[in-house]
Amino acid sequence: MIPRMPRWQSYVAQTTEPMFTPKQCQMIIDAGHSCAPEQAKIGGGKDGAYDTKKRVTTISWIPFNKMPEMYKQVENQLSIINLNHFGFDGVTLTEPAQFTEYPKKGFYDWHMDLNAFGHTGEHPVRKISMTCLLSDPKDFTGGELMFSDAGGDKKPLDLKQGQAIFFASFLRHKVAPVKKGIRRSMVMWFGGPPFK
Repeated sequence: MIPRMPRWQSYVAQTTEPMFTPKQCQMIIDAGHSCAPEQAKIGGGKDGAYDTKKRVTTISWIPFNKMPEMYKQVENQLSIINLNHFGFDGVTLTEPAQFTEYPKKGFYDWHMDLNAFGHTGEHPVRKISMTCLLSDPKDFTGGELMFSDAGGDKKPLDLKQGQAIFFASFLRHKVAPVKKGIRRSMVMWFGGPPFK
């Protein structure tokens, strides 16, 4: 018998309602602005490189001790999402939140978040990624989060302010160029032992 994936399993799951209120989104934005900003690289870690043909965005890292309630809320949502959609083993929060700002013409071309061997060649492996929109969608145009599949580009997903999307880190995705305004979001990754 050939084992099959359970019918309930999916690799993209959007929260039905926003996880954070506009006021909470502003608090996360303020926390992101209070941390040292840097131009985002491709590849991450010490081996990362700047490549404005693939990625134009500013990032900062929000320490775990800066917003413990926010981290707790995200971890609770992750548990529910993983149980109902992914079913991955040993998934926990392994990296601090990345606050991202995409200015006009900012973008991130097709990529995967999966670090198959971890940052140091060891565990944990990224299994689930999360993007939470912090901006009010009325404040920018463009900047759509999109996923690719064998049939080509999927329709962009509309997110409300404070709403999040969780997806398998091995899915190819991109942020389309921002046409107007600034797109602010929070990105997080959840890792665990290698897939078997």
